[in-house]
Amino acid sequence: MLFYNCFMKIQRNLYIITFLAILSYSGAILHPARALATPDYAKQTGFECGKCHEDAIGGGKLTPAGELFLSELKGKGQYRQLTTTQHTVRLFIGYFHLLAAIVWFGTIIYVHVLLKPAYASKGLPRGELRLGMLSMVVILVTGTLLTIARMPNLDSFYTTRFGILLSIKIVLFFVMLTSALITATYIGPRLRQKLKSPVAALISNEITQEQLSHFDGKEGRPAYISYKGMVYNVTNNRFWKNGAHMVKHAAGNDLTEALKTAPHDEDKILSMPQVGMLVTSGRKPIKPFYERLFYFFAYMNLALVFVIVFVISLWRWW
Repeated sequence: MLFYNCFMKIQRNLYIITFLAILSYSGAILHPARALATPDYAKQTGFECGKCHEDAIGGGKLTPAGELFLSELKGKGQYRQLTTTQHTVRLFIGYFHLLAAIVWFGTIIYVHVLLKPAYASKGLPRGELRLGMLSMVVILVTGTLLTIARMPNLDSFYTTRFGILLSIKIVLFFVMLTSALITATYIGPRLRQKLKSPVAALISNEITQEQLSHFDGKEGRPAYISYKGMVYNVTNNRFWKNGAHMVKHAAGNDLTEALKTAPHDEDKILSMPQVGMLVTSGRKPIKPFYERLFYFFAYMNLALVFVIVFVISLWRWW
């Protein structure tokens, strides 16, 4: 309970901070002024940073060659000016953008590498689900603002190296966002339903021993038994009240051996409604579509995390 209360406080604070950041940035972006050059400009010219900046590692005061290149960028409409206030606001927005990405990517790596997707396939925990969705919302909002601040026009998305890498990153993000929405609205509810009702897990006439054990006739659940590899529904049989037969046999089990000592023959069981076949230990039951889709999204998102990090690495260090 303490952890949940702390999580809810953090969640509320992130909402407030993101809202304030949006307001501040929206006001600041309307008054452009000065901006610093980026490594992308060095890629365009083929020069070292010291060619355009007095500082050899870039940034700060421009050299005459840098002033000339800046004026050319302004003439082409490829230069977005930012004031000191805008730079400060952008810093904080970038901080929350990076923090949300760390939370989101860290959760994906933790769940899919350490816990394995089978952990989440038993039902998506609401706490992790809320944290993930909040992280994606923060990334979407802050990423949009950062893109507006950095990209002077639409042409920059496919004419500059940074713009192309940014476009790839945006596409990958929306692929992950779409899969997350599908998981939250379509897959998640079905995974939870599967836990509540074992019937929902059955998509064919193949039933495992584990699935059979859920059909014990207790607390309103159906009562199934298996005999010679077939599964029968004894729910409505008057001799199987609450999933028990003559206080000796319990539903949800294989009664093949038990019938050998019964005072009646197998016709009593064969007359029951047949619901499927018992899957042998060497075979695996068919997974429902939503569960197969969940595993596909799980490993796809894990792969996309590494791809996005690689794209960022190309931008910063290649």
